[in-house]
Amino acid sequence: NQGAKELILTGVNIGDFGRSTDETFIDLLKAIDTLSGNYRVRISSCEPNLLTDEIIDFVANSKHFAPHFHIPLQSGSNEVLQIMKRRYTRELFAERVKHIRDVMPHAFIGVDCMVGVRGETEACWEDYLAFIRGLDVSQLHVFTYSERANTRMLEMDLYVVPKAERQRRSKILHTVSEEKTATFYAKHAGKKAVVLWESKKEGDQMSGFTDNYIKVYGPYKKEKINTFEEIVL
Repeated sequence: NQGAKELILTGVNIGDFGRSTDETFIDLLKAIDTLSGNYRVRISSCEPNLLTDEIIDFVANSKHFAPHFHIPLQSGSNEVLQIMKRRYTRELFAERVKHIRDVMPHAFIGVDCMVGVRGETEACWEDYLAFIRGLDVSQLHVFTYSERANTRMLEMDLYVVPKAERQRRSKILHTVSEEKTATFYAKHAGKKAVVLWESKKEGDQMSGFTDNYIKVYGPYKKEKINTFEEIVL
């Protein structure tokens, strides 16, 4: 009602929405999709065990939800995922990515990755890296592990990754991310897309994002702020 053209659903474990009120996350998505107006909605980070095929299929066929997913992986090693007490395996993660690609080949898929956690041996790391390289995703959001007081991880007798090695692994994943984003952008070059222009002025340019999160630039025109425009990428 205040004129927002893009909404982002965010929170902690948003896929768990409604468990205390006998509602479900998919119920929320369906309700939001019925609102009137010209707008789009993005779903922020949702764990792969909570990002069901039903949700993915709904987004693919919805009126307002953007083909954009951000899914926490944290590690591509099942051994490390167990140490981290994650509620999913890398096989489940790969299934989610494949299903998104099957129904929305153009979707942007961002992935949270952590490197250097305790227990991430050289073998685990190499396994992790090979898995990530093989994933058809668009971008990695890379975090480097650092010790925090009063966490269970510090109580476990695990291999400790040297800090210099943590940084090395982080740089490798950042490079992989850049390669994946460049590949994703290249696949869409020359295609039509709808951009929502934002208010920030960058020199004589303005920028905005397509529904599948490709950032574009154009000449700054104040009247274009918060408007949709069809362009060719």
